[in-house]
Amino acid sequence: MDQQTRNYSAFFDIDKTILSINSGPVLVRKAYRSGLMSTSDLVNAIYLSILHKLDLRDPVLLVSQMGNWLRGVKVEKLEILSELIVNKHLINSIRPDIISEIDFHRRNNGEILILSSVLIQIGRLLGSYIGADNQICTTMEEKDGVFTGLPENKYCFGDEKRVRLIRYCEEKKYTLSEAFYYGDSISDLMALQVVGNPVCVNPDRKLSAIAHKEGWRII
Repeated sequence: MDQQTRNYSAFFDIDKTILSINSGPVLVRKAYRSGLMSTSDLVNAIYLSILHKLDLRDPVLLVSQMGNWLRGVKVEKLEILSELIVNKHLINSIRPDIISEIDFHRRNNGEILILSSVLIQIGRLLGSYIGADNQICTTMEEKDGVFTGLPENKYCFGDEKRVRLIRYCEEKKYTLSEAFYYGDSISDLMALQVVGNPVCVNPDRKLSAIAHKEGWRII
């Protein structure tokens, strides 16, 4: 069906929303074992993860450092690794209740979109599997088929999700009051606040408190 004929938009986060797990640790582990990530980058990734879990540093700053390990990695190698990760580890972690939500929106002529901080290589593969119409994810800069370690624009995280969600709806002439966004983390708050239909999926403690206060739907 032509995307331009869709009635509204439904955006889905990936980690802990479409998936019951966080894909980040899986990517780090497999990248290290395949030789794409050095030992020092592995240690740094673990360190950043600990800081994030303990809420000891601005999460936007932490996320901005998480792609540094890709510097010098060939795009083709990441694509091969991403396909392995998605097929072997992530597809089995897709939440059945989210598939039901996606089916609901498809029946009601909604456009299904992924809006996530994950790398676009993973987002596209997962999006293809669940039948998403489009994927809005983090895209890393590349030159001559090799990653520079820097994002192409900004990491699709925090307020950047809100910015991209609004931009997409404006481009497609969707009404924000009719849009849906499914997220699990307090980092999704700004995106959740701009749509008319915010849905919190197994929300973390901070987001859960806000969701209950605002009367948002919780899965």
